[in-house]
Amino acid sequence: MSSRRNLGIAALVTGAAGAAVAGVVAAEHRAVGRARSRPDPYVDEPLGKLHTQGIDIRADDGVLLHVEVDGKQDAPLTIVFAHGFTLCMDAFHFQRRDLADDYRLAFYDQRSHGVSEHGPSEHSTIDQLGRDLLSVLNAVAPSGPVVLVGHSMGGMTILALADQHPELFGDRIVGVALLSTSTGEMAKEVVGLPGWISRAVTPAVPTFARMIRARATLLERGRRAGTDFAYIVTRYLSYGPDVPPSLVDFMERMLTDTSIETMSEFFDTFLSHDKLKALDVLGAIPVLISCGDRDVLTPLSHSELMAATLPHAELQVIPGAGHMAKIDRHVVVNAGLRRLADRAMDRVASATG
Repeated sequence: MSSRRNLGIAALVTGAAGAAVAGVVAAEHRAVGRARSRPDPYVDEPLGKLHTQGIDIRADDGVLLHVEVDGKQDAPLTIVFAHGFTLCMDAFHFQRRDLADDYRLAFYDQRSHGVSEHGPSEHSTIDQLGRDLLSVLNAVAPSGPVVLVGHSMGGMTILALADQHPELFGDRIVGVALLSTSTGEMAKEVVGLPGWISRAVTPAVPTFARMIRARATLLERGRRAGTDFAYIVTRYLSYGPDVPPSLVDFMERMLTDTSIETMSEFFDTFLSHDKLKALDVLGAIPVLISCGDRDVLTPLSHSELMAATLPHAELQVIPGAGHMAKIDRHVVVNAGLRRLADRAMDRVASATG
């Protein structure tokens, strides 16, 4: 009798679980369907298709980095863009589109991202990315004033360079934009989870990363883009509400193009990233700190900490924006970058006048 009772309970539990899963899937379909039915002003935007004939340069460890130079070639100012984790230079699509008439622009794919060469796993560190940025600067902007723009991991890359070569900031590097980034304590934030959950999960992240690396090939085979679940997660982690679906799809394509191996190799460096003291190097040059107030990956508190350390910096808080504000709120972000460039050139004029 007891065994029959247990089987009945098991059947009820299984049925309830199945119904719950079916309900979640149905809700996902409805939510994505509603999102995709809204007007989309970017449906004809050539997202990710703005490219020039690039060059490949060698980092200090021999890894080939793909670099493209665009914009006004005789402009007095070069702006170099460093993209974030799991992205590529295409993430700066709207900056490339809207700033090219006024500035010389340089974009590159970070190592193991985009079409740059995959680097050794032991060199998947923020400090190595700082050295890579120096290689890019020496190749495409060996002279003349430069403004550096870094988003998320790209901002961390700039801080690593400042830590390694403070002498570059002032005469050669005349301005810095830190977009949706952090100086450290990333261990307290795990993909937007509440603080107490993040603290509990963080110790297991290195082990989890090793498990993923060991199964990367298998996981890659089963990976699929375009599912409703992937759409919802991408939208939540990247944007604020009411984002056009084409921008979500654009973000999802960049994520999918980044290998699981690359993702797992960089996990550890985010947990150990600590470049708060490097901000002191930026004290004498114009700085823009920009962040959406709905950023769940590098929350606004991280930008506020940087702004408190650099009281002369412009803190641009974008209401309702998420981690990828430079895409869906590009008008606001680009206006901030233009103000930064103007301040930087004013400083150059004052120094040479």
